[in-house]
Amino acid sequence: MENAVDRAVPTGFAALDAQLPGGGWPRRVLTELLLPHPGVGEIRLLGPCLIALQRQGRLVMLFDPPAKLSAQALTQLGVDVAQLLVVHTRARVIPGADSLWAFEQALKSGHVGVTLAWLPPRLRAERLRRLQLAAQAHDGPAFVLREWAAQQRPTAAPLRLALRAGGADRLQLQLLKRRGPPLASLLTLTLPPVLSEALREQAWRRQQDTGQPAPQGIEPRGSESHPASSPSRSSCVEVVPLPAATFISLV
Repeated sequence: MENAVDRAVPTGFAALDAQLPGGGWPRRVLTELLLPHPGVGEIRLLGPCLIALQRQGRLVMLFDPPAKLSAQALTQLGVDVAQLLVVHTRARVIPGADSLWAFEQALKSGHVGVTLAWLPPRLRAERLRRLQLAAQAHDGPAFVLREWAAQQRPTAAPLRLALRAGGADRLQLQLLKRRGPPLASLLTLTLPPVLSEALREQAWRRQQDTGQPAPQGIEPRGSESHPASSPSRSSCVEVVPLPAATFISLV
């Protein structure tokens, strides 16, 4: 019988839960997310999971995010930014030092609710296997975010998804590896908007006044956005153009 603490954490997206073994994000294993670039909507995808574990009093740890996170956007999603612990391991790495040591120790501790780690590119397979072994002691989901090209290489992570932008506030997912067969078709999820309606309208008007096309993610409600348009980093939580005072300093 499945232990209660090992039950999957619902993703907050019914269509995705239906395709994941256990009906959500698994615990005690790595979940690998492959991105063409940071900011395709990965934070909004994981938001419901982060919020659910925070409400249980569990700690959320982020390792080496590639950009500053917007406190205002995270708060709008429902994330308690005061309860996020951000760890940077690469700012002053000594040559030969292991920048993933802190992430591995957090997994082994068994006291963290959710971990997110942006891994260095071209990570060796044996290093990923070590992280997967460490995740077995981790009572919660453990997400590793990697470069798009990693899908050409095998992985020790039992769950691997490729993410890419699918239009304004939309995310396309491909399940590359899971327990059972991979999913042949793409899933398209509707993400919660990053900006409030007022800020979306303001950004749209500013773009119109300058004669430039509005970036994806800030079109006014009711405007049409072609799903096949090229991804724009402006649609992500990490680079929402908010005043500097609203950012959590991650450097």
